[in-house]
Amino acid sequence: MKKRTFLLTGVAAAALASGAFADGHAPVKVGFIYVGPIGDGGWTYEHNKGRLAVEEHFGDKVETVFQENVPEGADAERAMTQMALQGADLIFTTSFGYMDPTIAVAAKFPDVKFEHATGYKRADNVSTYSARFYEGRAIQGHIAGNMTKTNKIGYIASFPIPEVIRGINSAYLHAKKVNPDVEFSIVWAYTWFDPAKEADAAKALIENGADVILQHTDSTAPQAAAADAGNVVTFGQASDMGEYAPFPRVSSIIDDWAPYYIQRVQAVMDGTWESVDTWDGIGPGMVGIGEITDAVPADVKAEAEAMRDAIGAGEYHPFTGPINKQDGSVWLAAGETASDGDLAGMSFYIEGLTGEIPN
Repeated sequence: MKKRTFLLTGVAAAALASGAFADGHAPVKVGFIYVGPIGDGGWTYEHNKGRLAVEEHFGDKVETVFQENVPEGADAERAMTQMALQGADLIFTTSFGYMDPTIAVAAKFPDVKFEHATGYKRADNVSTYSARFYEGRAIQGHIAGNMTKTNKIGYIASFPIPEVIRGINSAYLHAKKVNPDVEFSIVWAYTWFDPAKEADAAKALIENGADVILQHTDSTAPQAAAADAGNVVTFGQASDMGEYAPFPRVSSIIDDWAPYYIQRVQAVMDGTWESVDTWDGIGPGMVGIGEITDAVPADVKAEAEAMRDAIGAGEYHPFTGPINKQDGSVWLAAGETASDGDLAGMSFYIEGLTGEIPN
């Protein structure tokens, strides 16, 4: 296993230059750009687990490098450029705000392959990939609507992009189905990872009466705030966050990137890599549902597991009509399911949600 470091020096650099490895070939160099720290316990933690799985799977056939805590914007472009200049064959850029920097850097390095997570802009050497997180939100919403006693559910949102809006709508729709009196309060944190901001948002929602907290941010700070508060239900985001189980964390959405990363590295090795768009969910295993603990009533747990299985089998779509938009206009007729195009560009709340989506 090669040492993982951002800069290669000495023997390692010489080995790369000469291809002096066991099979006579230089390893494929795979880079990862992370928006948070690898120890965030959520989003970046799971992407890094995928990187480690690549190392374990391929051994000395790969060399992986990474840079964590890379802000979205100009800093990301510099980090990607440096990684490409240092000989990366394939670079995974793992946050929505890396989209334009990825496209810009890819144009300068046509022989380097890029994979951008959660975006929609592609090029000959840029693929896109994401997970259908909204499938997991449906299950969380079902549990949340059943477990709230105050009928107030708080939602910590990161940025007002379709991915996040889909999650809010899916969770609300399924909470409302089982509890018509439920209300959602949404706090926009304008960050993916900021434990202090996330904790403050959770505390504000709890003080406002929310006894269930959902989050689309990356740290475990909301879990800690809920644990301090007492009888507040939470759900793990992106990772299991199992240290807070069985309560307040009663289940989770787990992002499993490892199979995709292994598949795409193999494609580079085989010379079969091409630009594609991948959007997988519970069925293919990219979205996992963490253990539903016994803090959830047995009948609710059984219903949630049945929904998980139905979604995974393609028998149930979380966005199945009748569903109206927030202004009361019809979005989906009875029995109609949302198209991927509509979901990919979702920019509206569904009927019953209050407040406006920020610009």
